[in-house]
Amino acid sequence: MSTATGTGTPGDDGPEGGAKRGLMASEHRWIYIGSIVVLVAMVVIGLLSFTQLHETNEANRKASQLSDTLRAAGYPVPSQQQIVHTLGSDGGAVCQDPSDALVQAQWKYGMSNGAAGPGQRPVLSDRQVVLGEAIVLSVYCPEKLDAIEDKIDDLKLQDTVRD
Repeated sequence: MSTATGTGTPGDDGPEGGAKRGLMASEHRWIYIGSIVVLVAMVVIGLLSFTQLHETNEANRKASQLSDTLRAAGYPVPSQQQIVHTLGSDGGAVCQDPSDALVQAQWKYGMSNGAAGPGQRPVLSDRQVVLGEAIVLSVYCPEKLDAIEDKIDDLKLQDTVRD
């Protein structure tokens, strides 16, 4: 059963019918590709949201633990949000490398009389102020606490802050 305009296959409407089917398949292909792109974007957004929520929960948990530890040691405690924004879930700059030479120099610079140039002198820092950093390290990065404790033990500290 051959037709004069077609290829002889049943259901074929000739060359125009084949062109129509090719056009329809092309339109459907873009719908499929668009759907896949939207689905992949939704999966990526979902994973990022989950990771961010997990980090926020971890930051709040550690901030709460730090607040409790500071309060138990007799320190004034900043708000939970201040701790979360400053230290995050990993301790931020405090835990980057606390035993680094530059960090130690800045740390000791903070324990001076505040003068500049030749008038600057080291002072006997308060034990409670210096041990506050050790408390932060014990909560956020306990694996780095040992390296800093040796340096704290070498400092000459006194009880200089009055209650």
